[in-house]
Amino acid sequence: MTISLKNTDRLLRSLLSCLAILLWQFPMHAHAEDNSPPQGSLVIIGGALRVDNAVVWQRIVQQAGGKGAKIAVIPAAAGNPERSGAATAAALNQNGAQAFVIPLSVKHPQFKPQDIVNDAGWLAKLKDASGVYFTGGDQGRIVQALVKPDGSKTAMLEAIWSIYQRGGVIAGSSAGAAIMSTTMFYDAKPVLPTLKLGVTDGKEIAAGLGFIGPDVFIDQHLIIRGRFARMLPVMLKKNYKLGLGVDENTAMVVSNQGEVEVIGYKGAILFDLAEASTDSSQKNFNISNARISYLDRGDRFNLRSKTLTPSADKLQGKLNPAQTYNTDQRFYADILANTVVTDLMFHLIDSKQQRAIGLAFGMDDQPELGFEFSFSKVAESQGYFSASSGAEAYTVHKLRLDIRPVKMQLPLYK
Repeated sequence: MTISLKNTDRLLRSLLSCLAILLWQFPMHAHAEDNSPPQGSLVIIGGALRVDNAVVWQRIVQQAGGKGAKIAVIPAAAGNPERSGAATAAALNQNGAQAFVIPLSVKHPQFKPQDIVNDAGWLAKLKDASGVYFTGGDQGRIVQALVKPDGSKTAMLEAIWSIYQRGGVIAGSSAGAAIMSTTMFYDAKPVLPTLKLGVTDGKEIAAGLGFIGPDVFIDQHLIIRGRFARMLPVMLKKNYKLGLGVDENTAMVVSNQGEVEVIGYKGAILFDLAEASTDSSQKNFNISNARISYLDRGDRFNLRSKTLTPSADKLQGKLNPAQTYNTDQRFYADILANTVVTDLMFHLIDSKQQRAIGLAFGMDDQPELGFEFSFSKVAESQGYFSASSGAEAYTVHKLRLDIRPVKMQLPLYK
């Protein structure tokens, strides 16, 4: 029998790929799956990360080991993976990394995902890397490319987890942030319809990659798009007690000790539902006694102890409830509008006002149905303030949040 050189080369490549898969699934000196806690860190970015946001880019490189760190860029979520991958790698390299792009994407014009995830060459490069960066786009494409139809990990996803377990960094922006929790938004509706109609597994939500573990839900583009409220139906459905939503051009750095540090342009919303409840007799979404906090850049929060450490410039700026600054009473007609939730929280924590109300209505299939958001100060509520940078900055910890459905009589006028 005659075997052509072309067929020999193809056979050799196939054997190498099979060998690489075996090596990743059954590493030397390992007799069982490594279930030890990851030793690495996460950099979870809320999307729209600007090239000039050096604080975030440099932190990714630092978490990967510093100057010269090899970081794999995976543009699987992107609509144009070639352009997105190249731009991200360039930004990382400008900040000291040795980044390279793995052409993994269901949208890639040249390569099929199943060929990339099993390729011996790419798996070898990942074994030599100390960081992975997932670009933005559609998070469903990331899972589609890296998870097998039966839900098990591909060889490439095993390799990515190995980087994280041995002390590397996993970073992601927008879609790359959404995959960090065990549940992610998939084909999500706008915020108000999400409150009205809820979420269904396999439709609005799906399984993420779970790097942050099973106890924390992650969302992104949060404050600027008013998305904070859409986290709550998911957290209740999937029994999450903690939720973190990070804003655009901002990142949360999560250590292997559960310490969250906010860096970048703005901040993050933290939900704690440990003592929250719902009224099951109510047909529509509702929640009582939730806790909502705003973590500003420089703030730290420990996911295990649930302790907050405000940024250094706010340590001496703890607000005194008896000496508040704001005296006016405010009402918020559109709580889901751009940054309105944080505006309310900043005003309330530094005000004589004990409670502030916001409403959410929209012209959708049920325009008469809306929601009342009640924010109130409780004994554990705390605020911190700084104007050291020339602009006012607040940290707000543990306001109470209650949401109930309300109806508007339509038409408003005849």
